[in-house]
Amino acid sequence: MFSTIQSYAADYPNRNPRIIVPYPPGGATDIVARLFGDWLSKRLGQQFIIENRPGGGNNIGTEAALKSPPDGYTFVLTNPANTVNASLYKKLNFNFIRDTDPVVGFIRVPNVMEVHPSVPAKTVAEFIAYVKANPGKVNMASSGNGTSIHLSGMLFMSMTGAQMTHVPYRGSAPALTDLLAGQVHVMFDNLPPSMQHIKAGTLRPLGVTTATRSAELPDLPTVAETVPGYEASAFFGLSVPKGTPRDIIELINKEVNLALKDPDIQAKLKTLGGIPIPGAPEDFGKIVASETSKWEKVVRDANLSVE
Repeated sequence: MFSTIQSYAADYPNRNPRIIVPYPPGGATDIVARLFGDWLSKRLGQQFIIENRPGGGNNIGTEAALKSPPDGYTFVLTNPANTVNASLYKKLNFNFIRDTDPVVGFIRVPNVMEVHPSVPAKTVAEFIAYVKANPGKVNMASSGNGTSIHLSGMLFMSMTGAQMTHVPYRGSAPALTDLLAGQVHVMFDNLPPSMQHIKAGTLRPLGVTTATRSAELPDLPTVAETVPGYEASAFFGLSVPKGTPRDIIELINKEVNLALKDPDIQAKLKTLGGIPIPGAPEDFGKIVASETSKWEKVVRDANLSVE
């Protein structure tokens, strides 16, 4: 069996692999997939096709990938929804951790806790005090139920006891529009779309949600500097259907780790606010498992569910 896999992997790829992105074109997930897909195409001599399969809160594309043969020719662009949906959805036709093998991590992207200038708080600590002094009056926008933006806020509430009213939108763009207009007060938005507003002074950042400060906003504290242990971020990487040949997994892992050291790739990732997460397949597997466990607690504590 091992020798068969060895010989099979030796001429890989001999046709076009595909990376299934469970979102429409144009978003951060799609941009990251195309960046690394292009690198792999050039390095391995076959075009890595990006296949967008949106819908079902990320589940349609993920299920299509996991039903594919474990032959190394189908990858799924793994993202926070894969870890959130494991507990958020009551009925899924797959178990992501059980039914996949991890391949490699790409990047983490911080969210930024930001408020409309009408909110008097200038720091995370002042914001917590303000919310507790004004129960039921602070509205928190999100890009929709179960998104990383939503759950970043839910985790904040769980860890601080500062209870806000959640206002879900159909995507981050309309949520950001209402935050800029002062219709809502706070949002834990992905950093890239908010950066221009932060620099213009139309939104006030209070902290980044990653464990370390962002190179894009080095003077901005992390939320964890006030709320020890707090960490929430979007992350991206690749997984494959369970049983994919190990040699192929290791080949793709090696190539992506080389990409993460490439100055041109690093510059492009920086524009996304991305922090590289290189490592072995097992390292990415630990991230997926850890995120799944973390969000399960948040989903349970907030009593969230989707049929």
